Amino acid sequence: MHTLESLQQIIKDSIDKLKFNQKPRELYDPINYILDLGGKRLRPALCLLSCDMVEGDIIKAIPPAMGIEIFHNFTLLHDDIMDEAPIRRGKPTVHQKWNSNIAILSGDTMMALAYEQIMKAPNEVMQEVFSVFNKTAIKVCEGQQYDMNFETQKVVLISDYIEMIRLKTAVLLAGSLKIGAIIGGANNKDADNLYLFGENLGIAFQLKDDLLDAFSDEEKFGKKSGGDILTNKKTFLYLKAFELAKGKNYESLQDYFQKDLNDGLEKINGVKEIYKELGVDTLTNIEIDKYYDHALLHLDKVSVSPGKKAELLKFTDQLKKRDC
Repeated sequence: MHTLESLQQIIKDSIDKLKFNQKPRELYDPINYILDLGGKRLRPALCLLSCDMVEGDIIKAIPPAMGIEIFHNFTLLHDDIMDEAPIRRGKPTVHQKWNSNIAILSGDTMMALAYEQIMKAPNEVMQEVFSVFNKTAIKVCEGQQYDMNFETQKVVLISDYIEMIRLKTAVLLAGSLKIGAIIGGANNKDADNLYLFGENLGIAFQLKDDLLDAFSDEEKFGKKSGGDILTNKKTFLYLKAFELAKGKNYESLQDYFQKDLNDGLEKINGVKEIYKELGVDTLTNIEIDKYYDHALLHLDKVSVSPGKKAELLKFTDQLKKRDC
């Protein structure tokens, strides 16, 4: 069994080797740039942890894990264009550093490069791995479309939002775990339970992201603090606040989110004050805990000894307690 730290070092070393030095540089430099920005490397870590947990050979899982990471960064690159985001991991986004056309084309290339790595899965499971990855990629795109729909959709329920983040964020964590399990030789039941563990973990992870967007230190978080508030994004916090608000609080929320305010900081601070007054931050933490608990129930069903789950549980605990 490998420690989480040793697997993270393997991932770092493997990503460092993914240098795309081909021409034209305008196509490949943005790819190297976004991969070099770092991040949690959550998805390849889950892939290798899952493979290792079921006593598989992690060397065989490294190329697909890299494919998953390239795909994830491709989605971020295109998401940042759609969201007009200026900052990613504390640095200018690709479309800001270059331009939107270059970012779109580099992202398209990353999708092809991701498939190239996925196709390096062992022959005996390659078709199954490819199928999981392809279905996952389609679901991520479905989630992104729902997210964009919500921008103009007048009525969005919390259940709609949870389904959107399940597709946009959680299924890629789930797919990463299942791919690692398949390569490691897990039976179908264990692979499916790891997938469901990942789905619930991913929902909790995104809810934590929403919370940190509003209440984190911008320097630590690597993104503009209050960005979701500024862009009127219908997050769990936004939807829960409108569900609970009455009287003056409700009117103030409507004013903040419906009127064009010159002072963005005033809007962020005003909305955050209402969130705190309504206890939305506390309610979000309760929701996060609920999905973490659901995740652990599925992990409990995986038929390996508790000791073999230790590193995955350690990583899960780190994600739960993160402040950035």
